Amino acid sequence: MDSQRSPSDAKAPGPNTGPLYLEDSDLEGDTLREECGVFGIFGHPEAAAITALGLHALQHRGQEAAGIVSFDGTRFHSERRLGLVGDTFSRREVIERLPGNAAIGHVRYSTTGETILRNVQPLFAELNAGGFAVGHNGNLTNGLTLRRELVRGGAMMQSTTDTEVILHLVAQSKRNHFIDRFIEALRAIEGAYSLVSLTNKKLIGARDPLGIRPLVLGEFEGRPILASETCALDIIGAKYVRDVEPGEIVVFDERGAHSHKPFPPKPPRPCIFEYIYFSRPDSIVGGRSVYDVRKAFGAQLARESHVPVDVVVPVPDSGVPAAVGYSQHSGVPFELGIIRNHYVGRTFIQPTQSIRESGVKMKHNANRAAIEGKRIILIDDSLVRGTTSKKIVRMMREAGASEVHFRLASPPILYPDYYGIDLPDRGGLLAATHNIEEMRELIGADTLAFLSVDGMYRAMGYPGRDPANPKFSDHCFTGVYPTSLTDHDQVDTQPRQLSLLAEAS
Repeated sequence: MDSQRSPSDAKAPGPNTGPLYLEDSDLEGDTLREECGVFGIFGHPEAAAITALGLHALQHRGQEAAGIVSFDGTRFHSERRLGLVGDTFSRREVIERLPGNAAIGHVRYSTTGETILRNVQPLFAELNAGGFAVGHNGNLTNGLTLRRELVRGGAMMQSTTDTEVILHLVAQSKRNHFIDRFIEALRAIEGAYSLVSLTNKKLIGARDPLGIRPLVLGEFEGRPILASETCALDIIGAKYVRDVEPGEIVVFDERGAHSHKPFPPKPPRPCIFEYIYFSRPDSIVGGRSVYDVRKAFGAQLARESHVPVDVVVPVPDSGVPAAVGYSQHSGVPFELGIIRNHYVGRTFIQPTQSIRESGVKMKHNANRAAIEGKRIILIDDSLVRGTTSKKIVRMMREAGASEVHFRLASPPILYPDYYGIDLPDRGGLLAATHNIEEMRELIGADTLAFLSVDGMYRAMGYPGRDPANPKFSDHCFTGVYPTSLTDHDQVDTQPRQLSLLAEAS
């Protein structure tokens, strides 16, 4: 069901008048976040080590926590930790605690609330049929409703993730065969999900009926692999086989591979943000090179809103492919006018306030030689709150740019997401509360323009957006949601309980 959400009257945050530098906190409050990535392999003696490598490749999909569950033919083994994959799973002794020839893994970014160990996935439970582990990429839009029903029925929840709902639904099913229990659980849930699951006999992958979240099937040394993106196959030299189809459940066991399609077929609606921001540029999503699509966005942006400038400057790192496309189409030279320090992490020692106010650039720094005295056009992938954009424009001016124009390689984000993207409510979205001129003035650019919705579709190879068959889940731009939003329609009556479950998988 497509749903049109109503606008909010809330106001966006006011201009940032602080000192010029970019810290992690600036980027975290003004950056799109996708909360997780999944990986699984079946039948390989080094399953846990391979899974760890796959999670390394998917680290961009979640940087707050990581976990792996393995099965050695007798017992399940679990290692779940807060932090990056390399913080834990690069150590030999950790991998040695994960024996077995089957494993699944998960990297996580929580959308709200505190990241705590009990929410780190894969989740695991002992059912009457044996152990069951599951990792989830996405968000259930009826997870709160199901959670309340399960708790009323006596279920004891151990986490605040909607993924745990899936565990309980499988556990409570009265079906005789596990796969039938799994299918029954999926029939009860709504929203976006790509799942990897492990039992004492099977590796299972599942994708929601609209294919909102990605899931691919690969092969390594004759053994099946499931992963959120193809870059996780590349890191181990695995072969890409195909995408798991929307609504498909794939099962691998000692007898081979099996496919189940228990849902009526629907026109797919994959999330357009996989191409705009989330997926790694070297991944292939839905048969398309993410890098090539982002270049096409940039080229289309140049067609729609070019102004005379001397150099094209990407906002690193996500704006780079679109800036390449913009430069190639417009003929304006591409320059790295902003240099990003990749080695400043969350634990980096914070300087004193006086040093910060002196203008230390902790995350990004202007490359003065490339921009001084020049008219520049900044290219970024998207704009959320605008605080980072404001600081970057100011940084360019202080480095001597004579003009600073800003272009976004996606349409204005006008609506929140309920499928696994960490976006604020409409009141926190700059484009939802300001017109183009107001946004331009707030961030301090000479001109500001976004890629049009139809232009976004043209860059994807379509004549434009067809309202009757929009091809992608583009609700953040259009307000048209591809599924019902059961929990969020109850937000006015259940705000406190909703916030508990909002910490999605």
